[in-house]
Amino acid sequence: MDAARAREQLRRRYLFSPDAEASLAGRGCAGPGASAPVEKKQKPLPRLNVHSGFWILASIVVTYYVDFFKTIRENFHTSSWFLSGGALLLVSVSIAFYCILYLEWYRGIEDYDVKYPALIPITTAAFIVAGICFNIALWPVWSFFTPLLLFTQFMGLVMFISLLG
Repeated sequence: MDAARAREQLRRRYLFSPDAEASLAGRGCAGPGASAPVEKKQKPLPRLNVHSGFWILASIVVTYYVDFFKTIRENFHTSSWFLSGGALLLVSVSIAFYCILYLEWYRGIEDYDVKYPALIPITTAAFIVAGICFNIALWPVWSFFTPLLLFTQFMGLVMFISLLG
């Protein structure tokens, strides 16, 4: 292999991603002695990592230190915003469990968002409106801390659900 060709291959290797280099090699741009790059099988990320562990732990700490369940119990019957948010949250979590447990685990459908395209937007809209309802209902209790506390609870819930699927 001459020096000019080696320099060109080295330049290509650092300018293009390995996929681009493989496609160039497939078209015959690489020399006859060059072999196709070996594809490395990437290990999947662990389900419980530092990021998800942090949010789950933060959600537990927030729940304990602000007496979350006691506050919910006291405001449960006094606010229609809270009841509306609870109903929408129930709809959202039910659809999420339907997707994860039934469609993915039981039926084996990996791309349920392709087969049932309306599920994801409905779930997202219901969850966003539920969050707005909870913020309105609990604003008198925690004032400007309410969005921060509810966001921490939301992230803890999402990370816990992500452990399932």
